[in-house]
Amino acid sequence: MSATNQTVQDHGQHHHHKDLAHHFDTLEQQHDANTLGMWAFLLTEVLFFGGLFAAYTIYRYKYSAMFEEASNHLDITLGATNTVILILSSLTMALAVRCSQTGQAVWTGRWLLITIFFGLMFLGVKYFEWKHDYNIRLMPGKDWAGKDFFWWQYAKKAKEMEKHDKGHSHALPDPKDVLPDNHPSLGIKGIQESQQARLFFLLYFCMTSLHALHMLVGFVLIGIIAYFAYQGAYSPDYYSPVENIGLYWHFVDIVWIFLFPLLYLLGAHMGH
Repeated sequence: MSATNQTVQDHGQHHHHKDLAHHFDTLEQQHDANTLGMWAFLLTEVLFFGGLFAAYTIYRYKYSAMFEEASNHLDITLGATNTVILILSSLTMALAVRCSQTGQAVWTGRWLLITIFFGLMFLGVKYFEWKHDYNIRLMPGKDWAGKDFFWWQYAKKAKEMEKHDKGHSHALPDPKDVLPDNHPSLGIKGIQESQQARLFFLLYFCMTSLHALHMLVGFVLIGIIAYFAYQGAYSPDYYSPVENIGLYWHFVDIVWIFLFPLLYLLGAHMGH
């Protein structure tokens, strides 16, 4: 009976820690449960993105030539720049987690805010890339309706102008200089090429937009955790929120590490 009373007493003492939830016995148990829950959530995210990656793999194999040609319309320099930015953001996030583990509250908040800054830089670069894609009609729009493929002829013309001016031209093609849909030299082949290229860019915008959405959610969560970090809410005994948001952010970065080569680094960029 005395052993039982001692167990109850010990359990009550654990509750004196302000960060221990009532349904856990120790902070270690609470930390393990939080980590397991985050990994379970990330597993569902893998399945979520996995459907898009599976669709990409199937159609990449089926329409390999056109996927390579369509990929060549993406700006590899901007894609590589964003890759470096996200790698840096993973570094600052890792530093934030480390600071939370060592009780450096102020630097925990600072590194989290720097992570948000790098994330905003990524979206800023992505904005200018998407804006260019919209201007040359690569972004889904009314030109994609039905069997029309004028948009694809226009995009190819814009790419030719960029190559001629060594990638520094901001001029757009005159629609009068682009072959109309009913031009006899296009025919069935032109329609097929347009449809296959349309499929690539549809996957591209779905995957990159979904990735950007996850980044926006991350900004909100990181901002909230940074606020509490400045309030001294985390310590060497309790840093699960910082560690878990770190896992989430690293997952977002890893997704982009896969997206970059799949979308930007196809054979067309390597001279094939």
